[in-house]
Amino acid sequence: MKLKKTGLLLAAIILAATAATGCSGSKNASEGQANTSQNQASSGDNVVDIEVWGTNIGYKPVEKGSKLYELYKEKLGVGVINPYVEWNGGTNYLNQLNLKIAANEMPDLFIPQQGIENSLAKSGAIADLTELLPKYAPNVWEAIPQDMWKVVKANDPTGQGKIYYIPGMVDYGRYGGMIRQDWLDKLGLPMPKTQDEYVQVLKAFRDKDPNGNGQKDEIPTGGREQARWMDHLFAMYGVAMFEGYPEWDIYDGQLTYSAVTPNMKAALEFLAELYKEGLIDKESLLNTKDKWDGKIQSDKVGNYFHWIEHGNLILENLNKNTGVKAEFSVLPVPRVEGYKGFYTWKRFAPPQWVVKNNKDQEKLMATLKLLNNMYDKKNWKDLFLGVEGMHYTMKDGKAVKLPDDKSTQENMILNTSSSVATLDFTTELFKSTASEDNKWAIDQVTRNMKEAQQYAKIIAGDGMPASVYDGYPDINNRTLYVEYATKIILGQYPISKFDEFVEKWNQYGGEEVTNRAREWYSKVNK
Repeated sequence: MKLKKTGLLLAAIILAATAATGCSGSKNASEGQANTSQNQASSGDNVVDIEVWGTNIGYKPVEKGSKLYELYKEKLGVGVINPYVEWNGGTNYLNQLNLKIAANEMPDLFIPQQGIENSLAKSGAIADLTELLPKYAPNVWEAIPQDMWKVVKANDPTGQGKIYYIPGMVDYGRYGGMIRQDWLDKLGLPMPKTQDEYVQVLKAFRDKDPNGNGQKDEIPTGGREQARWMDHLFAMYGVAMFEGYPEWDIYDGQLTYSAVTPNMKAALEFLAELYKEGLIDKESLLNTKDKWDGKIQSDKVGNYFHWIEHGNLILENLNKNTGVKAEFSVLPVPRVEGYKGFYTWKRFAPPQWVVKNNKDQEKLMATLKLLNNMYDKKNWKDLFLGVEGMHYTMKDGKAVKLPDDKSTQENMILNTSSSVATLDFTTELFKSTASEDNKWAIDQVTRNMKEAQQYAKIIAGDGMPASVYDGYPDINNRTLYVEYATKIILGQYPISKFDEFVEKWNQYGGEEVTNRAREWYSKVNK
């Protein structure tokens, strides 16, 4: 019944999207229309506004005439309207996006979620960018390596080798386990290199009051609901994992879903032992993002997993909350005999942008102009800094980022460093905009970002399209995996139940998905 309801909703959305776009083809935009749009978008009062949807974790919306709107208009020549839509891990965002599409109110430019771009491409609701990008947004075309565009074309759900989305690109390992270096130093412990040494460190964090508040309230490590954001505990077993989502890599010589491998079985057995010993937060499988972040920023967590470059926000908020200037280091992937561990690096971030196949050619051209200017390197620093007085201030002739403040800051939806991330550019931006007050945090972050590269590995399934899961939404949503993984970790299931999970996973569509995934892998590696 769940599958049937999902299909009906999707059909309604596609029908509405198709009706909204009509028969207009993105390739039919004429040079004259393009020139008209460019001129109007640059003429001040006649600027074209487009609606942009994407990640917002609590910042103010970008409204017509607001300070960030004016900055975007000045730097990009296009007006940007970014209404507030609660992100909530992408779930609420996708629900609201579906409602907008069904109501014939698709945003002009938006970040797709959970493979929705495939159905929209098939219906003609989003623009075919194959010829549009080189012609009207060459900066985008040149920013993404050609081998990545090759994969995007291979992922075309229409089978015609077209480009329907702009991929996010990350040219460095972005993730890692972060461990309290100051706690290690206080307890006289070396950085753990093996699993046994790591467990001893967790026990010391649990038992020896490293935060010194006399309450023994420290949490050695942990994560969040749906067994997510504990990738460091899976990494030592060579499990390809991305933000808690099992991924595809080569196991026994074949592309395989990491959730059904012996590596995963061993990792879950280890997590169950840690949970039983009280070395993982007892609320790990209940923690929301806010709750888990709150524990980390309350000087209670010894080891967590996340984006390393967001560490300054953790450090600054922890200092603001407790007065403690914490020090984090990258946790080397602990060695486990018989396994080759790594932190997963996906050069392909999820599809970053899709463009509405707009009947209004002026809007379409304005959207392409926005993309072209956003990916122009000369604008990157301005887009990173945001609005003076809101996101940064000038001090001694230097632009200095202001502390994170969701109550006053508008959402910087077009921060290019989130779309095309390079290690040198990102670390240089951090250093060049650090204030004297937060330099200590930025120094840690940039050091850790560079340190993490030695533990990062690009996985074989990097760039795989969500279409391999078509017809099997529960496989895509990890429904069965989450059920078995959480019960095994909690001790409600013995580890022997893992074999039952693998059998069911294959029966419920995993075998077919695996065939599709391996066909895709063969196609892009010809």
